[in-house]
Amino acid sequence: MNSSNRLKVLLDTTYLLPIVGVDVEGVEEVLVLLRKFHREGKVEYYYTPFNLLEILGKLGRIKYDEERVALGLVSIGETFKLIHPTIEGYLKALKLRSKGYKDLIDLLLYTTSTSQKLLFLTRDYELLEFLKKQDEKIDHIVLEEDFIKTCKS
Repeated sequence: MNSSNRLKVLLDTTYLLPIVGVDVEGVEEVLVLLRKFHREGKVEYYYTPFNLLEILGKLGRIKYDEERVALGLVSIGETFKLIHPTIEGYLKALKLRSKGYKDLIDLLLYTTSTSQKLLFLTRDYELLEFLKKQDEKIDHIVLEEDFIKTCKS
């Protein structure tokens, strides 16, 4: 399957944390599916510098294994594709932040997925509800539970 036929998916940081040794409750099932699709060449996964910032923020608040973190960061860089927001994406994130949503990293991930035409896999209902209230485009957001249901059917 060539690159143009693959699904292009920006991963929320939730799905990257286990790679650096951070346990995330209830994420095992989706990780199995993500690995399966990657092995089969059906999908390309993307991350942003903001995912890495969020990972570092989380690690800074807990005990971590430095070697595991180093291996995980190398793995992320080798396995997934790095992508950046567009200028419009940065501006959109700021505009949405000014409308009351507190998590700028979530907004940057959302606007990156929107401006770069990627699916955005997340479990963040709060973000989705906020975006709905703002009449934002959400058809490219894939909630974790919907992803699992779709894969099982």
